[in-house]
Amino acid sequence: MSDDEKEGEKPFAVERAKTGRAKCKKCKCPIEKDTVRIAKLVPNPFSDGKMKAWHHLSCLFEVFAKQRATTKRIDEPEEDISGWVDLCDEDKRMIRRRIDEFESSSPFKTPKTKVATNESTSSKKRRVTPTKESEAAVNKKPKKLKNNKPKSSYDDEDDDDDTTEDTDNSESKKNGKRKRKETEDDAFEEFQRLCDHVAKVDAYTDKTAVVKTMLTKGSKGDGFKGDVKLWCRMLLPGVDKRVYNLQSKQLIKLYSRILLQDESEMLEHLQQGDIAETIRVFYEKSVAVKPAQKSQLTIQEVDQFLERLSFLTKEDEQIQHFRSIISRCTLNDLKMIIRLIKHDLRINAGPKHILAAVHPDAYEAFQTSRDLNTVIDRCLKGSSKIGTSPTKFLGHSSDDKITLTLMTPVLPMLAEACKSVEMAMRKCPNGMLSEVKYDGERVQVHKRGSEFRYFSRSLKPVLSHKVNLFKDYIPKAFPDGDDLILDSEILMIDTKTGQPLPFGSLGVHKKAEFKDANVCLFVFDCIYYNGEVLLHQPMMKRRKILTERMIQIPNRIMLSEIQEIYDSKDLLEMIGKVFKMGLEGLVLKDVESKYEPGKRHWLKVKKDYLFDGKMADSADLVVLGAWYGTGNKGGMMSIFLMGCYDEDHGNWVTVTKVHTGHDDATLTMLQEELDMVKIGKDPAKVPSWLRVNKPMIPDFVARDPTKQPVWEITGAEFTNQGIHTADGISIRFPRVTRIRRDKETTHANTLNELRHLFEKSLVSVDLSLLSLSNSTEQEEEIDGKKAMKSPRSPLKRKSSDLKKSKTPSPSKPCSMKMESSLDPAKPNTGETTKKEMVKEEGNHVRNREEKERAEFYAFVNKHYIEYTAAGTPLNWIEDQKPGEGLPASAKSLSRLTDEELMSKSILKGVPVILAASFKKSKRKHVHRLLKTLGGKALKDHERSLAMYVVHPFKELPSSALHLFDDTPKTARHVSISWLEASASNLEIQQAEEHAVELTADYCSCPCPHR
Repeated sequence: MSDDEKEGEKPFAVERAKTGRAKCKKCKCPIEKDTVRIAKLVPNPFSDGKMKAWHHLSCLFEVFAKQRATTKRIDEPEEDISGWVDLCDEDKRMIRRRIDEFESSSPFKTPKTKVATNESTSSKKRRVTPTKESEAAVNKKPKKLKNNKPKSSYDDEDDDDDTTEDTDNSESKKNGKRKRKETEDDAFEEFQRLCDHVAKVDAYTDKTAVVKTMLTKGSKGDGFKGDVKLWCRMLLPGVDKRVYNLQSKQLIKLYSRILLQDESEMLEHLQQGDIAETIRVFYEKSVAVKPAQKSQLTIQEVDQFLERLSFLTKEDEQIQHFRSIISRCTLNDLKMIIRLIKHDLRINAGPKHILAAVHPDAYEAFQTSRDLNTVIDRCLKGSSKIGTSPTKFLGHSSDDKITLTLMTPVLPMLAEACKSVEMAMRKCPNGMLSEVKYDGERVQVHKRGSEFRYFSRSLKPVLSHKVNLFKDYIPKAFPDGDDLILDSEILMIDTKTGQPLPFGSLGVHKKAEFKDANVCLFVFDCIYYNGEVLLHQPMMKRRKILTERMIQIPNRIMLSEIQEIYDSKDLLEMIGKVFKMGLEGLVLKDVESKYEPGKRHWLKVKKDYLFDGKMADSADLVVLGAWYGTGNKGGMMSIFLMGCYDEDHGNWVTVTKVHTGHDDATLTMLQEELDMVKIGKDPAKVPSWLRVNKPMIPDFVARDPTKQPVWEITGAEFTNQGIHTADGISIRFPRVTRIRRDKETTHANTLNELRHLFEKSLVSVDLSLLSLSNSTEQEEEIDGKKAMKSPRSPLKRKSSDLKKSKTPSPSKPCSMKMESSLDPAKPNTGETTKKEMVKEEGNHVRNREEKERAEFYAFVNKHYIEYTAAGTPLNWIEDQKPGEGLPASAKSLSRLTDEELMSKSILKGVPVILAASFKKSKRKHVHRLLKTLGGKALKDHERSLAMYVVHPFKELPSSALHLFDDTPKTARHVSISWLEASASNLEIQQAEEHAVELTADYCSCPCPHR
């Protein structure tokens, strides 16, 4: 009998809900997406087989409590529940805890005794008389201690095995663990104070210093006496595994009933974007419940409250639970509790900020193990206080390696966008492995013996239907691989052609559409093999292990396609090859690189990254609607519905929604510039000129679409999602690359033109930009070896231009050949000759400076250009050099006003400072660029006025941040590419695309920490 048949015989099934549409068979409420749900197999009324009746976890145990003693219940999860092996350890512990609680209170069954290692488990069975207390235990009522305070589920894990509760001060209590005495450092008010302090500082090092001060000195400065592990868990709610299934609108619904406030008014206020602030405001208004005047909660009580909340799914239970604590909450207490429920404290601090305060190496260990409790325990090993033990925590020696645990996901290594071949050659100086970038879903495979785990890029368990079949093929592909961790990609592959199928074809509902296709696992890295941790091994060694020990199984388990590259020509050919094949792109890895969890040290090459996006698919679309943003953008339109005109039907259709590409200043301007009408996602208020599907109905629609602005939308590729009304055509990963102020809506792309662009993108790719003649890379011979030249900046002038303009190069001092014209009557001594030569040279320099002094200015193509009195231009951009002589529009510099500069130039007088790391010659060049673009270069004493800081490089060591203490925190740190892009596009560019990155200081999110 096969494993699948055995799985099918089990009376129960478990999984995480895939869509959130199925309803619980008991309470009839929808089971939220990603919530653990459990099913009983019941007879199918429509066939001879059985069907799954899904329940909330708590609802199923309520059903158990009411059924007859002879009816089947869960005894051993491994034997009774199909899908059990696919659950993560946290979910398994949660279900086992539920079973134990039910067993301890069941009127029919004897409580089960947990099996302890090396201990006998035999015990006599006894019937437990049901009581009110035992019935309440089904709902996970917290244990009560002698002081009547609820016991935190994290205080004493050993006490979870107790089936009875001691009500007196027994000897067993003395022998066991005592609950730690609460101190002032346990006050929830202190936790809020720390969060407020962290939120007010901007620098990464400052945030870490604030947390470290608290965890070392405590609230009174006499040493921290609280629970470090609990504090770290609370400061990192996003790392917490608890799921509450409470979205913002659901919280509004619950609290409107608790506070007796109007739900519609609360929803209106929620449009400001902060659910915690909304509930705080209406809590203050409420007459039904009055806020506490002083906070009395402890961090342990709040943690226990959240733990209990994570098990509640019914509205009435949730409301009752919230009411149990609200009377003790101040306004700020409740606000912070809501933020903990939403997993966002609004302090702009992640694991790197918090864990660096515990130990310098803690974050690196967490990146690898993702086990917060273990990491902190190891940090505090041998010491109860932070900072008291300076001993080494982590290292790369044979005796002290970073912990890596099988069956616990490792944060995947990531890749940054590669925008040119030159960048690739510079980032991978040792040579690179050029690997096909498959357009599937990234999966981390863990194998321990016959047990398998599969984790997504976000470290969540992968849906079982996508990966279950691999357990039959991985042992064949790795015959000697008992324990391993693989980094891989899963996608559908055509079994006839061997070609990968489009993105999104992995869905269950796609099986009928792709009949001649298999789910295939493409393996591209190995970080653990038979007990050996490979994180610190070079890429070539890890690849060698795969090639030597892996047996490829066609269309099931495949090795990713790679090519070793040491030359720019080979890389160009490889890029052209993958684009012609219709693949997404390439991933480039230095041959000596190590596997660094969470770091972006690989490179990814895609059409929309290369050559400033010139190879990307783009369309000129019209703004048809908008949605409110969230977080810092709450209360303003920050997500926009883009569409085009359908000439055949005479109405407007939707193409995509876009929320990236605008900086804060532009978004603020758009609030006034866009003429919108609020409809609040109401289908009845959608105007007749707009054809839109229900999921895409926005908060606002254009009053008149013919008067709306046209934006250039660029993305990875055109795609067909079906949700949009432009024949389903949409743009994948869209962003705004330009506001087309030069175009009216009549010049935007129509639906017929969009169809043509979509069809063209499927069959052809313009590879002309990849040719060596057009590439920015050139090679030169240096000592007989090939070396890569840096691409010449489009803002640098040619040497021929320098000769024509008679302007000396800023990088070379003018060398003057002196002729002596000494008076013969005077003695021609060496000293006299030297003095007169210096004087003569000084005269030449003064004369030259006089001739090159800027006297006039003019605007040419939005560029502010200065001229000498003789009409020689002093600053310009290559390919846009103005003609010789003063233009007719030239005016005297004395007549230039700030208003004119602001209105006509590209940078419009924006104040800029240059980083001290610029070389002297480069600094002169950048100053000329700023003049050409109309920017204002600030002096050192004006640094506090800066809006932008320009750096010569794209990366900045975090240790150099202190050099900008006198610069406003709001100033944008950008590389010189920001100036170059603004010049080439004749428009100021988004700072985010040219932001300077902190080297070796990346956060755990997909984008680099900036």
